[in-house]
Amino acid sequence: MSDQAKNQSKNQLFYGDNLEVLRRHIKDESVDLCYIDPPFNSKRNYNQIYNNIGKEDQAQAQAFIDTWTWDDIANQGLAEIQENYLGHFTSQSIDLISGLAKVLGKGSLLAYLVSMTLRIAEIYRVLKPTGSFYLHCDPSASHYLKIITDAIFCPQGGDYKNDIIWKRQSAHSDATKKFCDIADIIFYYVKSSKTIFYPQYGEHDSNYVEKFYRHDDNDGRGRYQLADMASPNPRPNMMYEWMGFPYPPKGWRYQLDTMQKLHDDRRIYYPTHSDGRFDITKRPRLKRYLEEQEGSIITNIWTDIQSLTPHAAERLGYPTQKPESLLERIIKSSSKEGDVVLDAYCGCGTTVAVSQRLNRQWIGIDITYQSISLILKRLEDTFGKGVLDNILLNGIPKDMKSAEALALKSDDRTRKEFEKWAVLTYSNNRATINQKKGADKGIDGIAYFRSEKDDPEKIILQVKSGKVSSRDIRDLQGTITRKSATLGIFITLQKPTKDMIKEAKEAGIYKSQYMSAPVDTIRIVTVQEIIEEQKRLDILLALEVLKSAEKQMEVKQGSLDLE
Repeated sequence: MSDQAKNQSKNQLFYGDNLEVLRRHIKDESVDLCYIDPPFNSKRNYNQIYNNIGKEDQAQAQAFIDTWTWDDIANQGLAEIQENYLGHFTSQSIDLISGLAKVLGKGSLLAYLVSMTLRIAEIYRVLKPTGSFYLHCDPSASHYLKIITDAIFCPQGGDYKNDIIWKRQSAHSDATKKFCDIADIIFYYVKSSKTIFYPQYGEHDSNYVEKFYRHDDNDGRGRYQLADMASPNPRPNMMYEWMGFPYPPKGWRYQLDTMQKLHDDRRIYYPTHSDGRFDITKRPRLKRYLEEQEGSIITNIWTDIQSLTPHAAERLGYPTQKPESLLERIIKSSSKEGDVVLDAYCGCGTTVAVSQRLNRQWIGIDITYQSISLILKRLEDTFGKGVLDNILLNGIPKDMKSAEALALKSDDRTRKEFEKWAVLTYSNNRATINQKKGADKGIDGIAYFRSEKDDPEKIILQVKSGKVSSRDIRDLQGTITRKSATLGIFITLQKPTKDMIKEAKEAGIYKSQYMSAPVDTIRIVTVQEIIEEQKRLDILLALEVLKSAEKQMEVKQGSLDLE
């Protein structure tokens, strides 16, 4: 098998702008199902809460602030739509966005709609003719998103199928000026009439069961209801007498041999007189057993899937995380094993994780390295390390050239991603990213390790991509003292100077019974060492020490001589 064929059979995880990834890396008509849950234009600030085990306040990473501004990127996007860049926009979508620009003006809402139009057009392109698209949104801009998706899909042979209303939570009493917002909207579109849909079933409604499944022969088969055995349409070859019962006006529903099998299997109810004789003035009925029915068919109103509570087992601390059961229903409805599922805003990886569990191939894209890191950890924790061997990682630095390119990006948001990548990669995804401003500006990451003290001790991680000097080490030492930390790690893109190495050595060493050897109080690590030598943080962090101790205790307990 060629390298290209091997890569195509692998799942793919992209770190970068989804528009660029879609255009450069995802082929035409290569995706069976796309689900996206993009940031909503609701001007809400989502704070990602990290479940640190230190005493200080939990760090708040504002990685999901879904506000939008009109800037050069939005201007360029509008121009691409109006000029039909790459020929990916319908005339209807061009006219629509041009009209909205006149009505709404060049502000935050238009910036959001331009961004979504660019991406939905690419999603349409990459879907197979049999492909499906699910767009998850809240009511704040759903009406705009629907007409945009209509303008892209419908003129090209696609079709709008459903609004799915997902009741994500119960009513709350804090809405005094309007009705409570307790639901999201999921738009379901198909690329053509060739799309296959797999109906889903839920549990039977208890009231329905009590009303219609009233019969039980106490033979172990359970409840059943009686169904008509008469044909709805004229069937001349089905007009035969059965067990003394005349055929219905249009004949029976079943052929004679099938009727005999149903009779032999005691699946036919025969009306009788009080003395047990058949009452041929009435008709036999089919016994339809409850246990053999698939359940109540799922409609477009979903009230049986609850949003994740703060203490849910699958909760990862990601503010917009959706329950796996929601994605499982969508994936099962519009794909089969082996199909390709795309999530262009994959966040904490719920779509990816469910696709993996359901034996689908998948493509995930996200613009933050925190998300990529979280997804890899989630997959490894759920499916084991082996699952990572079948993932093709794209956009993540694999050599110094790509690391330098990420570090030297002119876009400040993207440049910050270099710092996150360095902290999370070196710590094996065990540190937390610091997003606080002001006094904590010199702290890019924090980790905790167990010592002889009652409380975990803190490690400060700092990343520098520009010119470095011994002053940076002194500043880090000051930060360690000021934040009551114990250790510091200085990650640098540039080669450290001799004075820096000397300054770090002069900070001393730290010893602990939990460490196999003393460690430098300040450690200097280069990006080159992280990439080429796979250098990683080799200090057991707090939770790992506890897990190790628990494992040793289990071994000791398991080997006790009880005789």
